[in-house]
Amino acid sequence: MKSKKNLVLVGMMGSGKSTIGYLLSKKLKLKFLDIDNLIEKEMNMTIKEIFQEKGEKYFRNLEEKITIKYLNLKNSVISLGGGAFNNQIIRNEVIKNNFSFWLNCSNSVLISRIKKNTKRPIANKLNMIKFEELMNKRSKIYSKANFKINCNKLSKNEIITKIIELYENN
Repeated sequence: MKSKKNLVLVGMMGSGKSTIGYLLSKKLKLKFLDIDNLIEKEMNMTIKEIFQEKGEKYFRNLEEKITIKYLNLKNSVISLGGGAFNNQIIRNEVIKNNFSFWLNCSNSVLISRIKKNTKRPIANKLNMIKFEELMNKRSKIYSKANFKINCNKLSKNEIITKIIELYENN
């Protein structure tokens, strides 16, 4: 493989960043880093607990610090938290020094996945109308990623193949 740049996956919660990232890293024989998991490990708390006990502002500051630290590594597949790409410092670092891939799913696909998962503090607080507004707002930011992968009708393997093709050809 020519490049040593990281592959960074961005997108809404429920878009498959962690699952695709893990499988992609195995296929490319790269290290896999899930930023949310790294935050939980460092704090010895779940994301939900961090939000409840310390607040979103604390979480976002911690997320920035940890994300920037790991973005400086090379030869990794990195899954960002759903809101991380909104942070301009993180976004600039991702776009400048890494290959970023937006795993784009329709609102209905995301909502059906998120309803099954109680770990998501932002989603749990929002009603569906507010959640769709959040998804639409974040989509404008995610569209700044280097590549957009429309995931609605693709299998995991098709998504991984598409990412690898884009990565190796750029």
